[in-house]
Amino acid sequence: MFKIPKAKDEQPTAPGQVKIKKRSRVPGVMITQYVEQLPEGMTTPDFTRKPIALTIQEGKVAIFRAIITGNPTPTVTWVRNNGEIDEERYKILFDTISGEHQLQMPDVSVDQADTYKCFARNEYGKAVVTATLNVIEVGFKKSKAMQQSRTAVRELPEDFKIRLKSTADLEPKEETKLEIDDKFWELLLSADKKDYESICAQYGITDFRWMLKKLNEKKIERDQEKEKVIEKFACLKPIELKPDGGAEFEIEMSLKDPTSKIFLFKDGVMVPFDVDTEIKHGLKQVGKKFMFSINGIDPDDAGFYQVEVDGVKIFSTELKVPSADFLVKIEDVTAEEREDAVFQCVLSQPMKKIKWVGKNVPLEQGDKYDITVSEDMLIHTLVVKDCLPLDKGIYAAMAGLKSCNAWLIVEADKDPSTAGKKKARKTTRAGGGGEDLLKIAQEQQAKLQKDRDELIAKAKAKAEEEAAAAAAAAAAETAEGEDKIKAEPKAKAKPKKKAKAKADPKTEAAAAEDKGDKMEPTAEEEEEEVVAEEEEEVAGELATTKDEDAGGEEEEPVKEKRKRVRTGPLVPETVIDPGVYFTGGLSDVTAIIGTDAELVCKLSSEDCDAVWYKDGLEIAATEDILIVKEGFHRKLIIKNCKEEDAGKFKCEADGRKTEAVLNVEDPPRINPDDLTEFKKPVIIKRGKDAAFKLSFDGREPMKIQWYNDGEELMEETHIKIEKSSSHSRLLLTKCQRKASGEIKIKIKNECGVTEAITQLIVLDKPTVPLGPVEIIEASASCIDFKWRPPKDNGGSPVTDYILERQQIGRNSWKKLGKIGPEPKYRDTDVDHGRKYCYRIRAETDQDVSEMMETDDIQAGTKAYPGPPSTPKIVSAFKDCINLAWTPPANTGGTNILGYNVEKRKKGSNLWGMVNPPNEPVKGKEYGVKDVVEGIEYEFRVSAINMSGAGEPSTPSEFIVARDPKKPPGKVIDLKVTDSTYTTLSLGWTKPNEEEGVQDEAKGYFVELRPAENPEWGRCNSTPIIITSFTIVGLKSMAMYWVRVVATNEGGDGEPQELDNYIIAMPPPVRPKFTDKNMKNFVVVRAGNSTRINFNFQASPMPTITWLKDGLPVPKNVTVSNTDASSQLMIPSAERHDTGVYTIIVKNLVGQDTSSVEIRVTDDPKPPGPVELEENVPGTVTVSWTPSPDEKKDDRLHYMVAKRDSVKRTWHTVADHLFNNKFTAINIMPGRQYTFRIYAKNDMGLSEHTESAVWEVTKKKEKFTLKHAESKSCNFDTPPSFSVPLKMHKSPESYECYMSCAVTGNPRPRVTWYRNNISLNTNTNYHITNTCGVCSMLILKVRPKDSGDYTVVAENPLGRVECSTKLVVKD
Repeated sequence: MFKIPKAKDEQPTAPGQVKIKKRSRVPGVMITQYVEQLPEGMTTPDFTRKPIALTIQEGKVAIFRAIITGNPTPTVTWVRNNGEIDEERYKILFDTISGEHQLQMPDVSVDQADTYKCFARNEYGKAVVTATLNVIEVGFKKSKAMQQSRTAVRELPEDFKIRLKSTADLEPKEETKLEIDDKFWELLLSADKKDYESICAQYGITDFRWMLKKLNEKKIERDQEKEKVIEKFACLKPIELKPDGGAEFEIEMSLKDPTSKIFLFKDGVMVPFDVDTEIKHGLKQVGKKFMFSINGIDPDDAGFYQVEVDGVKIFSTELKVPSADFLVKIEDVTAEEREDAVFQCVLSQPMKKIKWVGKNVPLEQGDKYDITVSEDMLIHTLVVKDCLPLDKGIYAAMAGLKSCNAWLIVEADKDPSTAGKKKARKTTRAGGGGEDLLKIAQEQQAKLQKDRDELIAKAKAKAEEEAAAAAAAAAAETAEGEDKIKAEPKAKAKPKKKAKAKADPKTEAAAAEDKGDKMEPTAEEEEEEVVAEEEEEVAGELATTKDEDAGGEEEEPVKEKRKRVRTGPLVPETVIDPGVYFTGGLSDVTAIIGTDAELVCKLSSEDCDAVWYKDGLEIAATEDILIVKEGFHRKLIIKNCKEEDAGKFKCEADGRKTEAVLNVEDPPRINPDDLTEFKKPVIIKRGKDAAFKLSFDGREPMKIQWYNDGEELMEETHIKIEKSSSHSRLLLTKCQRKASGEIKIKIKNECGVTEAITQLIVLDKPTVPLGPVEIIEASASCIDFKWRPPKDNGGSPVTDYILERQQIGRNSWKKLGKIGPEPKYRDTDVDHGRKYCYRIRAETDQDVSEMMETDDIQAGTKAYPGPPSTPKIVSAFKDCINLAWTPPANTGGTNILGYNVEKRKKGSNLWGMVNPPNEPVKGKEYGVKDVVEGIEYEFRVSAINMSGAGEPSTPSEFIVARDPKKPPGKVIDLKVTDSTYTTLSLGWTKPNEEEGVQDEAKGYFVELRPAENPEWGRCNSTPIIITSFTIVGLKSMAMYWVRVVATNEGGDGEPQELDNYIIAMPPPVRPKFTDKNMKNFVVVRAGNSTRINFNFQASPMPTITWLKDGLPVPKNVTVSNTDASSQLMIPSAERHDTGVYTIIVKNLVGQDTSSVEIRVTDDPKPPGPVELEENVPGTVTVSWTPSPDEKKDDRLHYMVAKRDSVKRTWHTVADHLFNNKFTAINIMPGRQYTFRIYAKNDMGLSEHTESAVWEVTKKKEKFTLKHAESKSCNFDTPPSFSVPLKMHKSPESYECYMSCAVTGNPRPRVTWYRNNISLNTNTNYHITNTCGVCSMLILKVRPKDSGDYTVVAENPLGRVECSTKLVVKD
C-alpha cells in the first residue's frame, strides 16, 4: 500500500536549503527548486505531458498519463486527496520506451472520484500537478438503453400496403432494399458533399440517385425543425483528433432564445458537459461559435455524437478512434549540421495520414519538412531538411491514441576553417529504418491480406450454410402446412387465412428447432407475422366465399407467398467476395529524362492478367517498355524515358481499372565526372586569377547564378561570368584574401534546380599576432608570457614565431630567432628589475606577418598578494577558536607561501600576531588557542608570497571564547495579530532560559507551509531579533500552516506551530457597496454595449449573483468579478435586455444587494397623421395616430409645439403626454396656427409630424375710443439743501474742497460767503454748480482762509442758507 505521510509529519527544511518557486512551460505545473543555483547539466523535475482531468463511465478503465523530465531522474509518486492508493484497485506503471508514467484504475467506481496529484522529486527540487477524476453512474444510461430497446420493436413501417403493390415482387424488394440506420441520414445531413461517397460506402448504399432524393426530403424536414429554435447555422469544423490527445468540433449558430438548453448525446445517451474545458466533455462559446471538446480520448469515446437544442437535432458527427499501433517506433537521430534527418515508423493498420509534432508544434508539409506515406500506407516518414542547431528537440508521431517520440540531436560543425562562414548544404541523410523497416511492412501487409482472405472465406462458408438451412426449413414448413390443410375442416377464406397466419411463426420455430438452430422469436419474425396478416387481408378482399373448392384454390398461391423465409438478417453481416480488385492503385510518377520510370499497382489476386494503356491505346512490351507480373504487383517499366513517353497510363484487370500520369522532366543535370572535378578546391596566391567552369544539360531556358559565401555575384571589374546553354564559366581576377570561401553555381529551369559547390582558397601572408600579451611569470630570473595567434593565417598554418627583444633604455634590438609554432615564450636571460619590450612576427609558408610590439615587462617586480577571504568561525570553545578561509584571487604572480593570522579583543585597537612571525600558517585553517574564556575576539588573515605579506582580509565577526550553547526552547504565546488576503502578521514571546537545557534565543525563523504542500518553507533567510513578523505574498483564501523556530549559536530550537491552519483573508466584513453615487437607471441605445460596475467591501471573498427581473441573467450577458468589484456587460444590447438587474453579494457574515434598471431603446419613430377639431370656442383639440414604438416602450410620451402667424416662432405647449390627444387654449380668431407632434423617450425626440393650418375667421367690429380729461400739474418748489455743508479742518498749504446739494424749481441761484463777504467773484476760490451740486475749491489754504462759510440759495419761491467753519492748522 502506498501511503503518503500527513503534512504535520513532514520534517523541516534541511539547513542551508532554499525553496524557489519556478514556472513551468506546461500550465498548471508547480515547480519548487531546493538550491539557489543548479550545477551544470542538472535540472529540477518538470512535466512535458501532464495528466488531464477525466470524466468516465463507471466500470471503465481510467488512466492518468504523465511524462516527466529532470536530471537526475526524478522519483514519481501518486496521491489522492481523500483516501489512499492501494495495490488492489490501482496500478502504477512506467513505460521505459515512451517514458510515460501511468496511474491505472481498471474497474473504476464512483468512490474513486477524487482529486489526484502527481509528485516528481529529485535532490534539486520537485514538481507537482493536480488532475480530477469524475465518474458517471451507469443507472441513467441503463434505463435509457432499456427504454430504447422496448420502443425499437414497435418502430415498424407505417403502411405495408404501399410497399405491397403486388405479392409477386415482395421477396426481391425485401432482399434489395435494406433497412438503413438512422445514423446514415444524420451523418449526411451534417456532412459536406465531398464526404457523401465515403459515408455511402461505409453503410453499403449504392443507389445514389435515390439517396440524394431522400436526403433532400429529410433536409427540408430538418430545416423546418431548426427554424423553431435557431436562426442561422454553419458547421465550421467537423470532429477531429488533436495533438494533445483530445477531440474537438466547432459549429456556429444563432439561437432565437438565448436561454435555450443545449444537449450533447453520444450513441443516443446524453452526456454531461461544462464550460470548463478541463473536464471530459467541455463547451466553449465565443459569440455565436460553439466549440465542443472531448479531453483524454480513449477507445470508448468512439461513437455517434449529436447536438440538440430544446429537443431539436441540430448537428451530428461520428468520432472514429484509429486502432492502429506502432510496430516500429521512431528512433533517436543524430545528424550533422546542414544534413537531413529522417524519422520512420511502421503501423499495424494502414492509415492515410498520421500527425507529426516537433517540439510541441504540429508539423506540415513544406520547405522545412517532407512528410511521406508508403504505397501500402504502413510506413510513415518525416524528413527534417537542412538541420540546424535550432532544430534540436523531441519529435513525435501520433496515430490516433498511440504515439511515440524520439530526440533529434544536431551536431554543430566544429571545423575551425569554416568558423564564421556559412556551411555548405550536405546531401547525406541521417536516420531512417532502411530495408529492415520495409521488410516489417511487407510482412504486416501479407498478414493483413491473409486475414482479409480468411474473412472472405468464412463469409462464403457461412452464407452457404445459412442458405442450406433456409432451404431445409422451407421444405419442412411446406410439408407440415399441407398436412394441416387436409386435416382442418373447410371454412371461409378470411378467418382461415388469419388463423394460419398466426400459426406460421410457431411452425417455423418448430422446424428450426428440429434442425438444431437455436433461434428465438425476434422482432424480425414479428415483422413477418404482420406482413403475412396484411397480405392475407389484401388477398381476402379479392377472394369469393361462394365455393369452398374455389376458395381453396385461391388460397394456395397466397399460402405459397406467405411461406417466404428470410435467409439472413435484415442488414447482411457477412462480407461478399468482390472479385478481383486493386488493393493499391497507380500513383502519378515524375521521371527525369534518360532515366527509367516505373508504374506499379497491386491486385488482390496473383493469377489475374492486366492490360496497360497509354492515352487510350493499348501498350505492348518492347525493348524499352517492360510489362512485369510479380505476385500481386503489376509493373510497367519504361527505360531511358524521353519527352514523348509522357502521358496518361491506365491499368485494367477484370473490369477494374486505375489511372496515373507520367511526367517526363528535363531538369538541369551535371555530369558526375565534371562535378567531381568542379568540387576540387581552387588554391591561388593573392593577386592571381581564379577560374571556375562547369558543363551541364537540361531543358532551356535556364537561369544560371554564381554565389560566393551565399552572396550572388554580378558582372563587375574583377568578376566575369560567361553563360551558354551547355556551360558557364566564372572568372575572378586579382583575387584578394577576403574572396576565400564557398563558390556555388545554381542552375534552374522549369523542371528543377541543381547546385554545385566548390571552395576558393586565396593564400596570403598572415595577419599580425594578437595582443595584448598575458604575463605568466615576471620574476627576477625569468619572464614567461604568451599571446594569441593571428586572426587570419593567410590560408597556411603558422610554422614559426620570430621574436626580438629590447632592454628599455637601449636603442638596439636583440634577435631571439624562431621559437616554433606555439604562441608563448619563456625568457630566462633577464636582469632583476630591468624592463624589456618584445617584437613578435608570425611566419608561414607564404610570408612573414607584420610585427606586434608588447608593452614594457619588468623582471622581478614585487607583486604582493591580495587579501584572502574573511575568516569564517568554524567552531568556538573556551580554550580554542577554529578558523577557516580561502586563498586570495590575486596571488601576485607567484605561489602563496603561507598566511599570517592576527587577533584583536573587542574594544581594542591593537592587532596581535597569533602564529610566530617566521612560521607562517601553511594551510587554510587554523586553531587559535591563545584565548581567554569569556572574552570576545575578531580575527584577520594576510597571504605571503615571494614579495612578502599582502593586505590583510576584512575582520571576522566577533566570537566569544566559550563552549557551544544549547539550542533555545519553543516560543511562547504564538498568535495572529492581523491578516489580509496576501499578508499575515504574527506575534510571540521569547522562550524561557534553563541552564544546561536551553539557552537564550538570539533570533527567530518564521516558516510557512500551504495546506496541500507537505514541506515547510522559511519566510526569512536570516534570523529576526524582534518577536513579531509579517508574512507577505500569500494566495488569497488559501490555507496555511505557520510555525516559529527560535535559534542561537547552538542551533535551532523546536518549532512552535499555531493550533489551527490559517486562511489568508482579512477579518470578516459584511458585504457593503462602496460607491457613493451608484447608478440606479441606465439608458442604452439598441446595438450598443453597456457596462455596469459595482465596488464593494467584503471578507471573506463573497459569492456574487446577478439577476434580471428576479431570474438568472441570460447567456448573452457577461459578468466579470474581482476581489472588490463586479462588472456586468452586455456586448450588443437588444430591447429584450431591458429590465431590473440585481447584484447580490453574499458571504459568511451577511449579504448586500443593489439594483439598476437598464432600459434598451432607440430613437423613437414619429407619430402618425395629426387631426384638428374645435369643440369649444377659443380652443382646438389636437389628436394623432400613436407612434409604432408606443407598444415597445412604456416610457414613450409626446410633446406638442405650436406656432401662430403673428409670432412665427415655435414654442412648446405640452410635454409628457402619455395619450394621443391635447386641447390647446387661447386660440385667437384671425390667426393661423400650426401644430407639431414629437414622440419622445429616454433617447430623445423623434422627427416631428406637422398638422394642417388651423384658422378661426375673425368678426370685424367698430372700435371707439373715449379720451379722459387731463389735469394740469405744477412742479415749482422753493430751494432746499438735500446735502448740507460739513465742517473742515485743513493743514496749511493743502487743498480744501467743500460741497453741498441744492434742489428747487425754478433752479435756484447759489452764492458763497466767507465771514459774510461774497466769494463768487474772488479768483482765489474755484466755485461750480453742476446739476444742483455746489462745490468750492481752495487750492492752497492759508491762515487767512479760516472763518465761517455760508451758501445762500434763492429763487422766486424762497431763500435758504447753509453754513460751516474752516479751521487752518499750523
